[in-house]
Amino acid sequence: MHGEGSAVEQAYDVVRRVLDAAVRGAQVTPDDVALAASDVRRGGKQTALPETLYRSQRGREIRPKTAGQRAFVDAIQQNTLTFGIGPAGTGKTFLAVVMAVRALRAREVSRLILCRPAVEAGERLGFLPGDLKEKVDPYMRPLYDSLAELLDDTVVARYLERGIIEVAPLAYMRGRTLSEAFIILDEAQNATRDQLKMFLTRLGAGSKMIVNGDVTQIDLPGGASSGLLEVPRRFGGIPDIAIVELNETDVVRHPLVSRIIRAYAAEASAP
Repeated sequence: MHGEGSAVEQAYDVVRRVLDAAVRGAQVTPDDVALAASDVRRGGKQTALPETLYRSQRGREIRPKTAGQRAFVDAIQQNTLTFGIGPAGTGKTFLAVVMAVRALRAREVSRLILCRPAVEAGERLGFLPGDLKEKVDPYMRPLYDSLAELLDDTVVARYLERGIIEVAPLAYMRGRTLSEAFIILDEAQNATRDQLKMFLTRLGAGSKMIVNGDVTQIDLPGGASSGLLEVPRRFGGIPDIAIVELNETDVVRHPLVSRIIRAYAAEASAP
């Protein structure tokens, strides 16, 4: 190998990490190579690719694809309550559901509670056809999609029927104590301060909770304030609570999504 000494050493480290993973039988992807290169450039102490968290229905190995995603997963593993704050496409919802299903399969919890605010659930919801489940299911679709990637349809249906998995609007959490559960609130930017307080205080013994949201996509009506905006100030530094902020470098959708996010951010910061 020829070139600048440090560059050659960095390239060697990347190749070694990727090769070690391949030898162990991992399905190495371009994202794995990019993450290894990012670690090396930042002088990170990671000497291996992240562990495989789960295998999808199609046999795909699921693991963090960026440094931010790895920080998010580590925070979930090490804390009871984790906030994931970042733009669309950073994998917040999917990784949260992966960690929840993983905990359920390992019998660390006895049930999964997945919820979202139905921000248009007032008068508009009443005009939709069907029963209440059919009215709110469109809001829950991203959660169902994540479950379908991880579990067989018949397993999901059986778990839903038995109450092992519950997918419900945020309003359904009021008055409950959720014990021995893995609880996820998605799209939390559309929860008001009082709604977020209500949700967080549902936490029961033996449970773990994840709250995800994107503060640049608040859809609350009537100028209502999002409870997620005050999370860093209110909860920063409290033991057993982690706040992980992701950004456009953690986007794992089409590369164009990162550029779209940067374009909107530039407009928002312009004088």
